[in-house]
Amino acid sequence: MSADAVPGPSTRNEPLMHVVLYQPEIPQNTGNIGRSCVAVGAKLWMVRPLGFHLDDRYLKRAGMDYWQHLDWEVVDDWATIEQKLPNRTFWLFTKFASQAPWEAEFQRGDVLVFGSESSGLPERLRQAHLTHCLKFPMSNFVRSLNLASTVNAALYESVRQFSERS
Repeated sequence: MSADAVPGPSTRNEPLMHVVLYQPEIPQNTGNIGRSCVAVGAKLWMVRPLGFHLDDRYLKRAGMDYWQHLDWEVVDDWATIEQKLPNRTFWLFTKFASQAPWEAEFQRGDVLVFGSESSGLPERLRQAHLTHCLKFPMSNFVRSLNLASTVNAALYESVRQFSERS
């Protein structure tokens, strides 16, 4: 796959990946994540409560004019995500994981799950997907990475893996 060859939403029936933001709080992060999802053809899911309104000017500014091309959905709870995305592999990104994303084998249509900026993912979700928890390695001087940066890195790691296999 060349650098220009990430298929857009109009060339696929199914999203390349699903990105789930569990209770996101910062509209600028969500806007940037939406833009990245458009870039690779991923669907963005947001689980309530959201720390902002969907008409927030910061969300729109960060997503720029790409938001109109974004495939996105807001759901009320985690159970709805599991119901709407059955029979898929869920990859949860958490600082409590021991496996790096490049050690995982992503498949098209997998679900990448990210927690809120202030508290991450609840333990009950991490425990339910214990063998599919991932984290980006960091020095001891850093306690966390920016949510939008982490989602972007994870999305492009999946694209890298897909291009190596095709």
